[in-house]
Amino acid sequence: MRRYKHVEEIIKLMWKPERIRNIGIVAHVDHGKTTLTDSLVAASGIISFDLAGEQLFTDFLDIEQQRGITVQTAAVSLAHTYEGNEYLINLLDTPGHVDFSGDVTRALRAIDGVIVVMDAVEGIMPQTETVTRQALQERTKPVLFINKVDRLITELKLSPEEIQARFAKLITKFNELIRRFAPKDVAADWMVNVENGSVAFGSAKEKWAISIPQMKKKNISFKDIYQAYQEGRQAELAKLTPLYEVVLDMVIRHLPDPKAAQQKRVPVLWKGDIESEIGKAMLSADPNGKLCMVITDIVVDEQAGVISTGRIFSGTVEKGKAVKLLNAKQTSKIQQVSIYMGPDRVIVDKVPAGNIAALIGMKEAVVGETLMEEGVDAPGFEELRYISEPVVTVAIEPKNFQELPKLVDRLNKIAKEDPNIRVKINEETGEYLVSGMGEVHLEIVEYKLREAGLEVKTSEPIVVYRETVTKHAGPVEGKSPNRHNRFMISVEPLEPEVIKAIEDKRITDDQDRKERAALLRELGWDTHLARNVIAVVGPNVLINATKGVQFMRDVQDYIIEAFKNVVEEGPLMREPCRGLKVIIEDAMLHEDSVHRGPAQIIPAVRRPILACVLLGDPIVLEPLLKLEVKVPQEFMGGATKVIQGRRGRIIDMQTEEDIIVLQALLPVANSFGLAADLRSETEGRAIWATEFAKFEKLPPELQQQVIQNTRKRKGLKPEPPKPEEFMEK
Repeated sequence: MRRYKHVEEIIKLMWKPERIRNIGIVAHVDHGKTTLTDSLVAASGIISFDLAGEQLFTDFLDIEQQRGITVQTAAVSLAHTYEGNEYLINLLDTPGHVDFSGDVTRALRAIDGVIVVMDAVEGIMPQTETVTRQALQERTKPVLFINKVDRLITELKLSPEEIQARFAKLITKFNELIRRFAPKDVAADWMVNVENGSVAFGSAKEKWAISIPQMKKKNISFKDIYQAYQEGRQAELAKLTPLYEVVLDMVIRHLPDPKAAQQKRVPVLWKGDIESEIGKAMLSADPNGKLCMVITDIVVDEQAGVISTGRIFSGTVEKGKAVKLLNAKQTSKIQQVSIYMGPDRVIVDKVPAGNIAALIGMKEAVVGETLMEEGVDAPGFEELRYISEPVVTVAIEPKNFQELPKLVDRLNKIAKEDPNIRVKINEETGEYLVSGMGEVHLEIVEYKLREAGLEVKTSEPIVVYRETVTKHAGPVEGKSPNRHNRFMISVEPLEPEVIKAIEDKRITDDQDRKERAALLRELGWDTHLARNVIAVVGPNVLINATKGVQFMRDVQDYIIEAFKNVVEEGPLMREPCRGLKVIIEDAMLHEDSVHRGPAQIIPAVRRPILACVLLGDPIVLEPLLKLEVKVPQEFMGGATKVIQGRRGRIIDMQTEEDIIVLQALLPVANSFGLAADLRSETEGRAIWATEFAKFEKLPPELQQQVIQNTRKRKGLKPEPPKPEEFMEK
C-alpha cells in the first residue's frame, strides 16, 4: 500500500469541525467528475500532477478503467490551505450512470455539500437533474462547476461573448432546478451566483479553472483564458489558475462545515427529540457526546470481512466501543477504525463526529443502518429514499453445477454491498434471478462474479412487471385448513396520492401509528381505516378493519406474512403487486392457540387475497423510462423513428440553437439495444440519457401475451388461475 505523507495532518484536522468539509462530486455520466477528482487529489500530493485527469485515481476497479465510467462511490480525504488555514476535505466521487443512482443516494447521506459538474457543451442532462434533486432532498448544498469550457473555444469556435451568454443560460437553468427541488426554507440562499464565486468554469482535463474571486485574486479575465487558447498557450493555464485551487476555495467558502450542516440536516433526517442529550450532541457535532453514526456503504472484503463506511453525527468511533445496530436490533463491538484514501484504507485510532469513517466488526449492518452507543434510547435516521427501483432481471446459473454454493455466496455478498440489487430463487426452475436498475447495472454484477473466478451463464434481460387491481372486489371468505378460523377480506385499488406518499417515504411500515393515521386522513381516508393500517409492503397497504375480534393481535404476524406472500408474487404471473389496499373486514378465530398457528392462518388469509385480486379486474403495469435525446435538426427524423418504433411516445420537443431536444417515454421492455439503433440512425450525432420514470398500464393488446410469456418462463401453466380456485366451496 502506498504511503500517504499527509495522514498525520488529516488526523489533526479531524478534531476541528469548523475546518472540515464533507463533499461529493455529482453529475451526469461522462461530464468529468472523476477527472476533476484527480486534480483535487493531485493537489494533496497523493498522485502526480502529470497523471491527474488520466490516472482516474478513484476509478480503481478494472471495469471502471475499461468502461471509463464510475460504478461505485470512492472516498478520499484531502488537506487544502485557504487564507492561511489548513482545511480537511472528505471527498466522495459518485457514479453518474443512471443505473448507479442508488449509490449516489447512499453517498449523499454522508456529506453536507456537492459540486455539481456540468458539461458546457451538453448542458443539463436528465441525470444532472436527478442527482441535483437527490442532493437537495438530502439537504446537501450545491455549488456548480461548468466543465469542458475548452470545447466551446476549440470545437464550437464560439466567441468570448457567445461563451458568456451560454454560461448565463446554463446557470439560469441550474437555478431553476434549485428553485423547483430545494426545501423552501433554503432555496433562495442556495441559488448559485457567478458574482459570489459559487460557480466556477474550467477544464478538468486541462487542469485549469476560473471564478470571479480567482479573477480578482490573480488579476486575470476570461479574455486572457480565451487568448491563451488562440495562441496555443493553454498548457500554461494549469499553472496560472490551477483547477484545484479554484474549486477547493469555492468549496470552503460556500459549502457548510459539519456543525452548520447538521443543524439544518439532523432535524429533517432524524425524527428523535432534538432537545434530548443525543439530539443536542448531533446538532453540535459533539465528539464528546454519545455515538451516533449512519452506515452509507458496505464492502465485504475477503480478509477484513464486512467494512461499514458512514458518517459520524455525534461522539467518536474507536476500537472496542460497544454499539447498537438499531434496525438489526443487535449489539456489536467496533474492531477497527479507518479512513479511506481512494483504493486504500488507512487504520487510525479514532475518528470524531463530523467525519466519514470505515469500521470493521458490524457483521449485521446494512446500508442505511443507524449505530448508537449502548445505553442510548433514541430512534434511527429516516430510511434512504431511492428514486428508482430494480426493473430489469437476468437469470444466472453457474456453468459448472458444483460451483452453485460459491455463486449463492457471491450473489449474497453483492446484494449486501448494493441494496439496489435483488437476488431471488425461482422455485420452479431453480434459476437465480438477479434484478437491477438496468442493463449496465446487471453487467457489473456479471463482471464481479467472473472476477471471483465463477463461470456463469446469464439469460437475456427480463423486464420486471407489476400486478394491480382496477376495481373493488370482495369480501371473500377464507377458511383455515382445519376449518376453525375464518376471515372476510376485500381488495381495492390504493389511491395514487397514497402510493406517492409511500414512495416519498412520508408513509412507512415502521412509522408511529398516530402520525401515519393523520397523514392518511389528510389524503381522504376514513378515520377507522387510517388508524388500523397494520402493514405497508412496497406500495401496498394492509388494514385490520375488524371490530372486537378476539385473538387478532396474537395472529397479526401470520396475517402480515400472508399479505407479504401475495404482494411479492401476485396471482396473474407471480410478479410483485403495486397499489393494493387489502382490508380484513371480519374474522372468527379459535380460542385455543394450537388451532391458530401459522399453518392455519397464513393460507386462510392468503387465498382470499389472491381471489380478490383476480376478481378485481387485474392488469399488468410495465416500467417506463424517461428518455432525452439531443440531436442536430437534420437527424431528428431518424431519432423519432427509433423512439416510435420501440413503442415510445414523444412528450416534448424543444429547440436549442440548431439542436432538437426530444423528451419521450419508452417501455423498458423495448429499450434493450437502443444505443446501437440511435447511433446508426443519427450517424453517431445523438446524445441521449434515460432514467426510470414510472409504472404504467400495459396496452390491452399486449396484456395476454406478456402474461403467457412470463408464466411460461417461470414454469407455470400459460393461463392464470381462476378466482374460484382460491375460494371456499
